[in-house]
Order: sequence, then structure tokens, then C-alpha cells
Amino acid sequence: MLTRSDTVQELTIEELRAKVGTGMEIMDAEEHMLLSMGPQHPSTHGVLRLLVELDGETVVNLAPDIGFLHTGIEKSMESKTYTKALVMTDRMDYLSPMSNNLGYIMAVEKLLGIEPPPRAQAIRVILTELARISSHLVWLGTHALDLAAMTVFLYCFREREYILDLFEMVSGQRMMVSYFRPGGVWRDLPEEFVPAVRHFLDFFPARLADYEALLTHNPIFLRRTKGIGVISAEDAIAWGLTGPSLRASGVNWDIRKAQPYSGYEQYEFDVPVMTDGDVYTRYLVRLEEFRQSMRILHQALDKLPDGPVNSDDRKIVPPPRSELGTSMEAVIHHFKLWTEGFKAPKGFVYQSVESPRGEFACYLRGDGGPKPARVHFRAPSYVNLASLPKMAKNLFVADLVAIIGSIDIVLGEIDR
Repeated sequence: MLTRSDTVQELTIEELRAKVGTGMEIMDAEEHMLLSMGPQHPSTHGVLRLLVELDGETVVNLAPDIGFLHTGIEKSMESKTYTKALVMTDRMDYLSPMSNNLGYIMAVEKLLGIEPPPRAQAIRVILTELARISSHLVWLGTHALDLAAMTVFLYCFREREYILDLFEMVSGQRMMVSYFRPGGVWRDLPEEFVPAVRHFLDFFPARLADYEALLTHNPIFLRRTKGIGVISAEDAIAWGLTGPSLRASGVNWDIRKAQPYSGYEQYEFDVPVMTDGDVYTRYLVRLEEFRQSMRILHQALDKLPDGPVNSDDRKIVPPPRSELGTSMEAVIHHFKLWTEGFKAPKGFVYQSVESPRGEFACYLRGDGGPKPARVHFRAPSYVNLASLPKMAKNLFVADLVAIIGSIDIVLGEIDR
């Protein structure tokens, strides 16, 4: 049994599993209770297990127990060619696969020393900002649902469906898109894409106002979120937080501004920063990020340049489909690229992007062959989850549900 002097922090996961078993143990009045929350608990946003030490209803300590979704994605990518490995990145943060694609593809391009053309870079910005909005819609809907607000959940998924239709329009897939490719994108945008995005930008502000009307000044929502799960700027930096959770604690850090990529330096937008560092502030920061993403989208559509959507480096980019019916050399080139792949030089690179959850980065090492020698990702959900014990200490179990939702984790990204 777990006593006051025998804290969760001092025990290994194996020891905690032995103590908890499949349910809970109730101790005497002078001792704490060890509760196994998950891995199937509906409010843990994936297959996450929390081992929670309780004094009554108060959280004394907790330990995340992860690994239930481990798929070995990083090691599996090392057995594929650089292009074929791309499809695995979609399966990590499955709520924002475009961000995963971009972080990995930009690392490949950095290793190869190639630059995608301006139109491809603008398309990447448009799609990753749509992915940010789509991901935040899932976060907002499920976060509100955790706190018993059903209507917001239904509204958010209604708007997300429209964005998924946009993804299908350009890539043929709604979620696992694999649309970005080394040197550019899979294909150019269809004619109906830009008008469809502009239509979304016309109606979405009113929908966003509906969400705010339901939650921002709702007294029940305020009581469940204000002053809950507070983390200071110093602690947020020390724990490695990034993304909205870091900016809600007063730290102005956004990769798009600090280390611009894919042409983000061309766009005017603000980085939402607030200082309270609680669940409610993290909600407000993401609401403002909706608006800033729309602002970027307006500019990107207005500035969308003409021209090719792929590099002219034929060692990397397959020939146009139109050539395959008239040129045997193009058919051979296409066949060799998709079977053998292209070779990347020896060396290593590190490339980070600002995903909806924070800093998503890819470490990539090449050995001169057609397959990466090492692939490793810096997943923001994995790092952000580590701060949960700090945020939840001395709060109620019910508050724990709100805090988990506020840091917006995706377990596929954590376990990999």
C-alpha cells in the first residue's frame, strides 16, 4: 500500500502497477489512496494512464504511464526510402498531419540542400494554418465536452468537416494526407480550392463568435477553468513547455516568428501571449490563434504566386505525369525514384516547425544512401505532458480532467 512517505514520485512505474493492479486500493484514514485513471478513461484524450496519489479528492502527486500506443514509427522510417517514410509522419499527431509532414520534409530538404519554389511554400503555409484551425477545433470541442458542454463539441466538428473536405480536395485524403513532398508538394491546387478557402474565411468568424458566446463568460466554465492548473513562466520554461501552453504563461515564443520557415517572414500576424498560465488562459490563447491563422490565410491567398509547385531537381522530384505517356526515359526515372529512392548526403540536420501543440522538430541523419540512418522527433505533446504533475498538484481530481484537456495532448505523438 502507498503511505504518505511512500510517494508516487519515488516509485517506478512497475512498482506502481503492482500496487494499483487493475483498480484502486483504499487505505486507512491516515494514508493516501492510489487511483489508476485510465488507460481507457474518456477524458485522457487517448490511451493514457495516470497513476494518481490522492488525499481524499486532492491530488498529492501523479505519474503519467505511457507507451500503450507505441508503434516504433521512428525505427520503421529508417527502413524506408526518404519519400516512403513520409506516410508514417501522418500517424503521429493525427489531428495535424500537415505539420508532421512539413517538419519531416523540410528536414529532408535541408539535408539535400534544395529549396521548394515560392508557390509550393505558400501552399504549405495555407495548408498548415488550416491544419492548425482544424486541430484547435478538435481541442476546443473535446475540452468543452470534458466539462459537460455538448453544444460546442457539435459546432466545432461541423466546421472541422469543412476543412477536412479541403484537404481531400488537394490530396485525395481527409486526414492522412502525405501531401508535402521533397522539393514541393504532390500536385498543384485544384481550381476550386482557393474559392472554397475564401468561403470558409467568410463564415468562420461568426462561428467563432458562437463558441465564445457559449463559453467565454459562462459562469460554470469560468469556475472550472480560472485559477486551475496554473504554471508560471519560469516553471513552463523549466519543464520545456512550448506552444499555446507556454504562451499562456507569458513567454513569447513561436517558431514561425523566432525562426521563420516556409516564407512565414512575409506574413503579418501577432503571437498571442497572456500571463495567468491557467486553464482559462490557455483557452483564450487558442481562441486568438484562430484569428491569427485566418489573418495569415487571407495574406497567403492574396499573395499566392504563380509558377511550379516542385523543384526542378530531377534527381529528387519525379517527372510530370504528362511525360509518362510520351517518354520512356521519364517512365524509367519515375520507376527508379519510387523503387530505389534518391540518395541523400552524409550529415545530420535538425528542423523545427510550430505545430498546434508547440515545437515539433525532426532530427535526421543521412549516411549517403537512399534511406535515413536515424530519424528522431521532438514531439510537443510528449514534453508538455511531463508538466501535468506540476499543474495538478493540490487540486481536485475533477480539475485534473480540465488540465489534461487544456494542454492538448495527442497520444500517437507521445508514444510513436
